[in-house]
Formats: sequence, structure tokens, C-alpha cells
Amino acid sequence: MGIGVILLELISPLLELLAPLMPGDTFPIFFKLKMAQRSLLAAIIATIVAGFLGTFLIMKNQALMGDGLAHVSFGGVAVAIILGATSPLWYALLFAIIASICINELQTREILTGDASIAIFLTGTLALGLVLLKVAEGDSSQFQPLAQIHSYLFGDLLVMPEDGLDLIVLVSIISLLILAIMRNAILATTIDPLAARIQGIPVRKVELLFGIVTAAVVVSMVKVVGALLVTALLVTPAATARQISSSFKSSLIITQIIGFISVIGGLYIASEINSAAGSTIALVTAVIFGIVVMTKSIYNVAVKKTEN
Repeated sequence: MGIGVILLELISPLLELLAPLMPGDTFPIFFKLKMAQRSLLAAIIATIVAGFLGTFLIMKNQALMGDGLAHVSFGGVAVAIILGATSPLWYALLFAIIASICINELQTREILTGDASIAIFLTGTLALGLVLLKVAEGDSSQFQPLAQIHSYLFGDLLVMPEDGLDLIVLVSIISLLILAIMRNAILATTIDPLAARIQGIPVRKVELLFGIVTAAVVVSMVKVVGALLVTALLVTPAATARQISSSFKSSLIITQIIGFISVIGGLYIASEINSAAGSTIALVTAVIFGIVVMTKSIYNVAVKKTEN
């Protein structure tokens, strides 16, 4: 029994108590059935850690990093599918961590800028996965990976296996601990890397470890919203919070609130209209962002008119 299953066993009675209070005809199932509870827990845990990490990524202007590593992870998934592995996410994790280390080294050694190296790994690894899948499909008439490919590209939250939940919970706990311990160092290297070096902060090691944590978190989210939609939970809530927050602490809190609303709202809508959970969650995050930006713009215009 893994850590995710143990955590689910602890909170399952609470979810069952909340089930009668939930609206809709289908949505309460997420609070009743064990398989649906796994999906709900995985989504909430992934959203919590994504909120913390996304806030740092926005501050560091590295929003593309999450999207790039998500595409890289698909190459690992493709290799795992071809090899018949039972847990493709572990292969995706390996690919993403290697890519993160390489991107960091290319940037540190000033061989390429961060965006350029991310773009190269993004397109290269995604292309590798597609080529390998096509070759394997041509060699065997029995090889039909379409369903698996679709689930990892766009997410398949409603089918969350126990080992998938274990991976998400384990990665999330470790990542949150590392981010909490490294918080001051990350902020220092973000604001002024040169001053951080003078203070004795190992900037290169901090950046390397931060990249590895990003890779791990991204892979843990692939099963929730899919490789193509990871940015929705990783960046959009943090970007939305930045529009209305006044400090780093308030940004973290607002990001968590927006992420939670997006997941619960997305799952509710998806279950009631029978749409894809990951895509619906991504759509809700985008809608919230649009509402916040429009409201802020209208408010600013109204305030300026009042002042004049």
C-alpha cells in the first residue's frame, strides 16, 4: 500500500460525509466511490503543489518551463508504451528530469538562452515520441496505443490507478518540502542572482534543484490534465493571482484559492455535461483569468474617471 492509498484511506470517511452536500446528479460520485475519490484527491494534491511552484515560475519568468517539460514527458510516456511498461509516468519522470538538467546546464554555460533550450527539447522529445509510436504501430498490427496516448496528452483523471495516485502524492509532498526549505534561496536568486552569489548562496545548485522539482511536479500533473494542458494548472492560477495580489504571500494564497475553485468547478461541470475532466479544468482556469483581467481593467478605468 503506497502513500497515496494510505492518505486516501484517511480522508475517505470525510469525503463520504460531504457527498450528500454536493450539488448535481453525477458530481457527488467523486465523494462516494473509491476510484472517483482517487481522482479527486489526485487533482487537489496536484493543484496545491502546482500553485506553489507556479508562483515561483511566474516570478522567475519561466512559465514556458512547465509547458516544455510536459511535452518532454510525452517522449518518456511513448517509450514506456512501446516497452509495455505498467507505469509510464516513471519513464516520463526520468525524461523530464534529464531534460531539466540539460536545459539548466545549457543556460548556465551560456550556450543557449532558457527559452531556446526549452523549445528545442520540447519539439525534439515530442517528435521522438511520435516517431517511435508510428514505427511501433507499423511493425505490429496488434499495437494500438491510441487510447493511452490520448490519456497522457489530454489527461484521464477519471481513471486514476493506485500507483498513479501514489506517484502524485509522493512527488507533491517531496516537492512542497523542498520548495519550503529553498524558499528564501529561490527568492534571492530570482531577485538578484549576483547578490545571492556574494551572500554565499549556491545559485547554480539552487537553479538545478528547482528545475528538477519543476520536472517532477509537471510529470505528476500529466495524468490530471494531460501533457498539452499542464500550463493550465501550473501557470494560469498563479498568473491570475498576480493580477490582484499585493505581495508574495497573498499571491500564494490567492493562487491556491483559484486552483481549488478551478479543479472543483471543472470536475463538477465535466461530470454533469459528460466532458473531459482535464480539458474542462483547463477551460475554467482560463475563464477565471479572463474574468479577473476584465474586472481589473474596468475597475482601473472607473477609478481613473473618478480621480479626474
